[in-house]
Amino acid sequence: MTQIQTVWAVYFSPTDGTKKITQRIAQTLGEIFQVPVKYRSFTLPEERQQKMVFGAEDAVVIGVPVYAGRVPNLIAPYISTIEGNGAWAAAVVTFGNRAFDNALAELCDSLKRNGFQTAAAAAFVCEHSFSRTLGGGRPNAEDLAMAEAFAAKAANCHAPLTGVPGDAAAQYFQPKDGAEKKIDIRKVKPKTSQACNECGLCAMVCPMGAIDRKDPKLVPGICIKCCACVKKCPKGAKYFDDAGFLFHKKDLEEKYERPASVSLYYGETEAGR
Repeated sequence: MTQIQTVWAVYFSPTDGTKKITQRIAQTLGEIFQVPVKYRSFTLPEERQQKMVFGAEDAVVIGVPVYAGRVPNLIAPYISTIEGNGAWAAAVVTFGNRAFDNALAELCDSLKRNGFQTAAAAAFVCEHSFSRTLGGGRPNAEDLAMAEAFAAKAANCHAPLTGVPGDAAAQYFQPKDGAEKKIDIRKVKPKTSQACNECGLCAMVCPMGAIDRKDPKLVPGICIKCCACVKKCPKGAKYFDDAGFLFHKKDLEEKYERPASVSLYYGETEAGR
């Protein structure tokens, strides 16, 4: 493996859980390799205006949340533009206490096609975007300690990484109601209560630029249900009232109350390290 000169934390993280995990792994790798750590978010639309290009002297930790069992579909095209050029990589997905399904396999597949040498991969638990109780408080101190341990072991690995479960081309997870009828929340958008003081923070943190910056009560763009506007509103003015959305949220909270486990995967150990 080429001598690492820089470690990068690269992430899409609307509600900051993925950011915490990705940064902790990168910071630990930086300490191990004794090199600088740099940070690149591609969460906001303006951040995705710049292409990311890495090289063989870079170690890149790339993290994304799991949406419906896959990499967020509207973010996947940007990920496909990130160039590895032989960079060492650790693929990380975070899921809201249900399951990571096929997201990690999809991310690993994308990184391979982009020229990354993926040496390790992980699926960590974060608070679900819809809920404050589903995976509430995660990543916690134990999760962050596991992120450090993951980095320490991953530092001794090199490509190829094999054995990551899932199908990169599988269908998205489909929620259903009590009658087993499919719930479609793709066009559901957040509402705004009278508590709104029009500070505009919701528009600033929306990863799709979907909220009108002049009138934050309007949502003309596509909503991906990341709930950044809901969780980051200082007045608690943003909310969802769609029946299908609310049933799905309650169903998840009731079925997946148990704390989910972290899953870690490693490539071959490099001789002499």
